[in-house]
Amino acid sequence: MESGNQTGVRNFLLLGFTKEPALFWLFLSMYLIIFTGNLAIILAIISDSHLHTPMYFFLSNLSFADFCFTSTTIPKMLMNLQTERKVITYAGCLSQIFFFIVFGCLDNLLLTVMAYDRFVAICHPLNYTVIMNPQVCGMLALGSWCISIIGSLLGTLTLLRLSFCRNMNISQFFCDLPEVLKLACSDTLINNIVLYFVTIALGVFPLSGILFSYSQIFSSILRISSVRGKYKAFSTCGSHLSVVSLFYGTGLGVYLSSAMTSSSRTSMVASLMYTMVTPMLNPFIYSLRNKDMKGALIRLLGRAASLSVGTFTRLS
Repeated sequence: MESGNQTGVRNFLLLGFTKEPALFWLFLSMYLIIFTGNLAIILAIISDSHLHTPMYFFLSNLSFADFCFTSTTIPKMLMNLQTERKVITYAGCLSQIFFFIVFGCLDNLLLTVMAYDRFVAICHPLNYTVIMNPQVCGMLALGSWCISIIGSLLGTLTLLRLSFCRNMNISQFFCDLPEVLKLACSDTLINNIVLYFVTIALGVFPLSGILFSYSQIFSSILRISSVRGKYKAFSTCGSHLSVVSLFYGTGLGVYLSSAMTSSSRTSMVASLMYTMVTPMLNPFIYSLRNKDMKGALIRLLGRAASLSVGTFTRLS
């Protein structure tokens, strides 16, 4: 690479993982599970009229966001593992950062909206259908998308003002915004301010909303006199609470690992937890812990099997 400060004509190098066939097949298998699991949830919700409720509407959006979140980084990582060509263009890196932030923030906001939905269902059950009407649900989903895109634009467009020095090596398997900022040889004060602002606005505030919703939910559940009633109320939000714990737990783990160790491999393994493991486990959590979802998936598989048998019979 030639010396000097340039931006648009320079490429970044994703150091990532070394070429190992076992890693390629492991990550490919996980990616296919993520695709299949989230697609199955979306199709089950669309095809089953019993699941045309606010909770499952938001779940379908969350499943789509999870798959897109994973797809911003994993295909490029798989290609790098297979070819050992670790170069990513400047434009490609900016695009990856943009979509990574969009779908990461969208996950945050959708989990918050789902917590609000459970709060209304448990704390205000008589007014649930009035408060969570289709128009409100549509606006909440659309608002989550718009806010995520605006937040991502703030974080990405400010990168255009930076120039980068000789070292263009990113010690990650994707273009992680904090890692890219470390490579800049111009002042990054504005970028860091924007990054902290977006993190607080689209990370801390949504988490605070989730915690407040669940404090109200637990307070309402404790006031229920029967044990059966308490269990029934808590079971309606058990899956969501598990996903929230997994999502924010892995995110906190990544932050702590990067703060406590300088090992790039440790940081990459931690990043894999929230870019691959969490989106892979979410469909299992919602399908195994939710009786309605489990039934819808069984009916979907039954229809798919019947269709396959009918097609095979006609062809033969």
